[in-house]
Amino acid sequence: MNMYDVIVIGGGPSGLMASIAAAEENAKVLLIDKGNKLGRKLAISGGGRCNVTNRLPIEEIIRHIPGNGRFLYGAFSVFNNEDIIQFFENLGIALKEEDHGRMFPVNNKAQSVVDALLLRMETLGVAIRTNSAVKEVLYEDNKTVGVYLESGETIQSEAVVVATGGKSVPQTGSTGDGFPWAEAAGHTISELFPTEVPVTSSEAFIKEKVLQGLSLRDVAVSVLNPKGKAIITHQMDMIFTHFGISGPAVLRCSQFVVKALKKWKLNEVVMEIDALPDKKEGVLFDEIQQLSGEEAKKAIKNALKGLLPERYLLFLLEKVNIDPNAIFATVSKEKIRAFVNECKHFRFTVNGTLPLEKAFVTGGGVSIKEIEPKTMASKLMPGLYFCGEVLDIYGYTGGYNITSALVTGKLAGMNAALKY
Repeated sequence: MNMYDVIVIGGGPSGLMASIAAAEENAKVLLIDKGNKLGRKLAISGGGRCNVTNRLPIEEIIRHIPGNGRFLYGAFSVFNNEDIIQFFENLGIALKEEDHGRMFPVNNKAQSVVDALLLRMETLGVAIRTNSAVKEVLYEDNKTVGVYLESGETIQSEAVVVATGGKSVPQTGSTGDGFPWAEAAGHTISELFPTEVPVTSSEAFIKEKVLQGLSLRDVAVSVLNPKGKAIITHQMDMIFTHFGISGPAVLRCSQFVVKALKKWKLNEVVMEIDALPDKKEGVLFDEIQQLSGEEAKKAIKNALKGLLPERYLLFLLEKVNIDPNAIFATVSKEKIRAFVNECKHFRFTVNGTLPLEKAFVTGGGVSIKEIEPKTMASKLMPGLYFCGEVLDIYGYTGGYNITSALVTGKLAGMNAALKY
C-alpha cells in the first residue's frame, strides 16, 4: 500500500502551490488530479495571460475580496502578495504590473506560469497522479488517514490537502468534489452561488435586443435595495447582452444581486446605471441648457452627439418621450431634466444571473469559521487542510481570487508537511 506524508487533491493554483510548499518542507508529497492535465484553470486565467496576483496594499486586496476576505489577514501575515511575486520571480517568471495593480508574466503566457510550477514540483520530487479520481477522503478514530480512489486503490497519509476548487468553470475540473469530503469530516458548507457572472433581465428592451452588444465605458453600475438605496456601486465598463448585462462592472455587482434576491425574498432587483458618474446632475443639466441656446436650431440628437454612445443617447431620449429629431429649442426644460435624470439614474430590473457553471468564481464553500486562519487546518478533523476556492472565500476578478488560492495553498501545504 502506498504511503505519503502529504496528499494534495486538485491540480489548480492552490493545489500546485500546496504540493510545492509541502515538498519544500522535505515531505514526501503526492498530488492527485482527476483530469489529464494540471493547471487547466491557471492556463486560461487572465484571458490566457494569467493574472498571478495583485500588487495593491493588503488592505485594498482584502477589500476586493468581499466574500470573507478578512479571514485572510492571518494568512497574509505569513505569506502575502509580495511573497507570491518573489516566488514566481525565483522560478524565472518575470512579472509586470498593469492597471489596478494586476501582475502578469512579462511574456503574457499563462502556460509559462503552469510550466514553471510543474518544473518546480519535478525538481522537488512531487509524485503526480493524473486521471485519478478520489472517491473519498478517509477518516479513522477522528483523524485523517488517507484517500480512496475510484479505481479501488487506497493511499495512506496522515495529512490530506483538499484543493478541489468550487463549481465554476467545470470544464477545468471544478465540479465541487471536495464538499462531500468536507461534510463527512463534520464541516459546514455555506450555500454555493455564482459570483463574477453576467446578470439576467426580462425587461422589454433586453428581450427586444434594443441595446444588445452596446458597451458603456467607465459607468457607475449599482444594485439597489428595496428602498432604492445603493447596496454596492462599481465604476467600470459594462455591456448589454441578449439576456441581460455583463462586463467588469456587472460581474462585480453580480454577487450582490444574488444576495439581495435571497435576503429580501424578491423575484427581481433594481439596478441603476449612471452613464456620466464624474459629472453632478445639476452641472449636467446646466451644460445641456446652455447647449440648447448655442445649438438651438439643431436636432437634439445631433446637438448632444458625443455626450453618450449614439444608441444609448437615442434610447434615453426616446425613454423620456423626446423625439431625437426634434429641434433642440423646442424641447421643454422638464423633458431636458427628465433626460438628465435618466443619464444619471437609468433604472431597470434584473431577475438573477447565469448559472454557477457560467460564473468565473464560486461563492460559498467550506465555512471559514471551522478553519485555522494561519495554517488552513480543519478545526474539526486532524490532518485535514483546505485551500483555494473550496473555501468560502470569493473576490472580484483582477488577481484577487488567485492571490487567495496561492496564499491559502502555500499555508495548507507547508503546515500539512510540518505535522511531522
